[in-house]
Formats: sequence, C-alpha cells, structure tokens
Amino acid sequence: MRILITGSSGQLGRALLATAPEEAEIIAPVRSELDLADAEAVRRQVVSAAPDILVNAGAYTAVDKAEIESDLAHSVNAAAVGAMASALREVGGRLVQVSTDFVFDGEASRAYLPGDERNPLSVYGASKAAGEDAAGEDATVIRTAWVHGAGGANFVNTMLRLMRTRSEVRVVADQIGAPTWTGTLAEVIWTLALRPASGIWHWTDAGVASWYDFAVAIHEEALALGVLDRAVPIVPIASSEYPTPAKRPRFSLLDSRETRSALDLEATHWRENLRRMLREESRT
Repeated sequence: MRILITGSSGQLGRALLATAPEEAEIIAPVRSELDLADAEAVRRQVVSAAPDILVNAGAYTAVDKAEIESDLAHSVNAAAVGAMASALREVGGRLVQVSTDFVFDGEASRAYLPGDERNPLSVYGASKAAGEDAAGEDATVIRTAWVHGAGGANFVNTMLRLMRTRSEVRVVADQIGAPTWTGTLAEVIWTLALRPASGIWHWTDAGVASWYDFAVAIHEEALALGVLDRAVPIVPIASSEYPTPAKRPRFSLLDSRETRSALDLEATHWRENLRRMLREESRT
C-alpha cells in the first residue's frame, strides 16, 4: 500500500508519520518539495506517486492573515484539494481531507453534526469549506478543532511562551469548543483511511472548553510538570476586548458520536491529552 501524506512537517503530519501503518510505503514531501499553492505541481506529484491513499494534512492555517491573502488561502485549501481529487481519479487512489470547525458560524445551541449547514465567518473557514467540496463525495473528510501537538505552532505553545514572558495573560472566555491532541487525531484518521469510510466525519477530544478554560488548564498542568517555573494570572476577557481581522465562531463544538460509534472508540478527555502533549513538549 502506497500512502502520500501532505503537510508532513506540520504538527499533524508528524503525528501521522509516527503512527502510520507499518506495512505502508509512505511518501511524505515537505513544503520545499511540494508547494500546495501550485495546483499543477500537486497534480503531477499525485500522478507520479500513484498512492492508494492520500492524506492531506497540509493547509493554509493563518486565520487572520487569510483575510488579506484570500487567493493564497483558497489556492492551498481548495484548489490544491481539487487537483488532488482529480489526479486520484486518474490513478485510482482515495483522498482523506482534514477540515475544520471554522466551516460553521457558531450560532448553534448544540454540538455540530457532520450534516449541519455550513456558514463560515472567515476567509479561512470559507477556503476549508471549499476544500471539502473539492474533495468530492468519495473522499473521507475529517473535521476537527483546536489542534495541538508537541513542537507545533499552536495555542498551547503560544500560551506557554506568553506565560513565561508576561506578568499576566488575557484570554478570550466566550468562544467555546474542544481541544484536540494530534496523537489521537492521527489514530482516528488512519482508522478511517484504512476502512475506507467516505463522507464527513467529526473528531475532537472529549469535553468542552473556552479558550480561557484551556489556558487555565495549560497553566496548571505545565506548572505541575515543571514545563513552567512560575505562576502568572490568567485573566478572562470578552472577544470584543481582543478584536482580530478574522471573525471566529463563538461556539464550534463538533459532535463526534457517529465517529465514536462507527469506529468503536472512546474519546479521551482533552485535559488528559493536554497532559500527554505537555509531557512530550518537555522532552523536545
């Protein structure tokens, strides 16, 4: 079995490489070898590799910067996916596309189901929704949220940096979702990829949190593990006190029950997986 992984140098890509099926031949070009903004280069890479499975973990994820780089965000998050899907139809492979909670507008009063209507608020969210469409009906689309992994550019490591350098850290408390560790997310992606299971699937760690709740937990767990050597106040604020170029959903919890049932998996609570991530971070 030949498997092509894009975005292999990112935090999810590294987790996918670490948990890849032992019997698989893995092809994992890094960014300098494959520019996802170049749809024709993407098509050539897929045709040349002729993979049985393509896991697209590569993406344009600079949510705020996407507001002024709309063309680039759509090139990477949508046009590249269309090129992948088209090339895979030529060679007979299947696409596994990683998507996001940002395809929703956050106005729901319960966790979002895979079939719920999308209404992205940002360029980033719109580009990822377009990527879902470009993947096609035969693809496996896995929506996830608030992803973090050791060594990655993510909320956890941003908070650790701020907690080490500031006298207090102010964090938005009125945006709700669920953190997701790359370790378990990668396992779920491989399980769905090898089924195969087409359609849209949701996966996050268990539990619910605001960004403030997440930051408080990062602070407490990092102190307990010795990742931080001093305590600082964590101050909850409203989104209106921290304006950003991109509008974010106020509530983007994903309902993963269908995925858990289909795969016979139980999701680990996000705080336990945060602890596991921080243990890894302390060793890097």
